[in-house]
Amino acid sequence: MDSAVKNLLGRRGFDALLADRRGIFDAPHYRAQVEAIAEAVVKALRAGKKVLWCGNGGSAAEAQHMAAELSGRFLRERPGLASEALSVNTSTLTAVGNDYGYEYVFSRQVEAFAQPGDVVIGLTTSGNSPNVVRALEAARRKGAIAVAFTGNGGGAVAPVADLLLLGPGGYAAIVQEVHQVMAHILCDLVEQRMIFGDS
Repeated sequence: MDSAVKNLLGRRGFDALLADRRGIFDAPHYRAQVEAIAEAVVKALRAGKKVLWCGNGGSAAEAQHMAAELSGRFLRERPGLASEALSVNTSTLTAVGNDYGYEYVFSRQVEAFAQPGDVVIGLTTSGNSPNVVRALEAARRKGAIAVAFTGNGGGAVAPVADLLLLGPGGYAAIVQEVHQVMAHILCDLVEQRMIFGDS
């Protein structure tokens, strides 16, 4: 274990923890990446397509959270938008995990449900979650748009994504915090454009 990691795992107070987060939203590429993803999602929804989300652990919670922001509402009254998380059906997760292996729990569902023109969004802070990588590979085979929310340089998921939100390097919580803020901005942009148009 290197000294930088040991420093993170030691006793640290509020100021040090807050310092970890200073400037993490300032990367200049976020705007262009979120705008491109918003454009893809809006195009899909206007064409009667859907958005599927997946991730593990905190990223699974984030996938469910963002699917709900679209299928329910974010801020404005509007019709529900077709959006679902692939981590919510425990029978599917456990059956596929048992029969095929955990690395297939999302890709099997993408094979079942994704159609050409859909958007599949995978969240992985390391970029190396095998089940998220396989989900995006399956999305591309199905003709869906593969989107990755990742960090730490992109990892194995970056080459299989059509569109990428590249979060910061660092430990998972920091990357997740960027993912949540950028995903909320994404949902807000999508909602506005679905209601008011693109202007």
